[in-house]
Amino acid sequence: MMDEMIEVIAYAGYRGEEIPRTFSLHGKRTEVVEIASAWTEEDPGNRARKRFFKVRGSDGRAHQIYHDEQTSAWFYVQKKQE
Repeated sequence: MMDEMIEVIAYAGYRGEEIPRTFSLHGKRTEVVEIASAWTEEDPGNRARKRFFKVRGSDGRAHQIYHDEQTSAWFYVQKKQE
C-alpha cells in the first residue's frame, strides 16, 4: 500500500521547518493535538529528505505523516495490513 498525499496546514518555526497543525485525509479534517515524535530520514542516493511526525489527532487516534522536502508535499503513512 502506498502512502497517500494529503493537505496540511503547518506552522513554520524560526528555522523555517514546517510543523503540522491540521491535515485533511479523504475530506476529513483532523487537528494535530500532540506531536509524539519527529525525525528526519535522508535517501543517500539522491539526498532527498523526509521529515516524519507521529501525531495524535483530534479524533483520538495516532497518525504518521511526513513532509517530502524535495517535492514540498505531505503524505499520510498507510499502515501495513497483516
